[in-house]
Amino acid sequence: MSSSSSSEKVRASHILIKHEGSRRKASWKDPEGRVISATTREAAAARLKGLREDIVSGRARFDEIASQISDCSSAKRGGDLGSFGRGQMQKPFEEATFALKVGEISDIVDTDSGVHIILRTG
Repeated sequence: MSSSSSSEKVRASHILIKHEGSRRKASWKDPEGRVISATTREAAAARLKGLREDIVSGRARFDEIASQISDCSSAKRGGDLGSFGRGQMQKPFEEATFALKVGEISDIVDTDSGVHIILRTG
């Protein structure tokens, strides 16, 4: 059998910033959700844009920013989500990741969880 694209897997890391519109307004950094509930989507996206510029310009490392900033529990692994195939992540996240080349960083991606930037690592 030829390997179909449906069995294709990618590996990625991400940085998530949650905001008032996020499905779950709590994280390891903000268990009560005080900061998250007071953060607009615009403010979260603007912060993420700035962080993305720092990473792309070489002023900061993706994994270090992820471990300090990301609202996802993957922060303790530098944002690493491991490998995943289609149908395992929220659709916008999956589509953005599969569209990247290895080593590329996405623009801001919106999901029910919040705003992300994604680094495809494999």
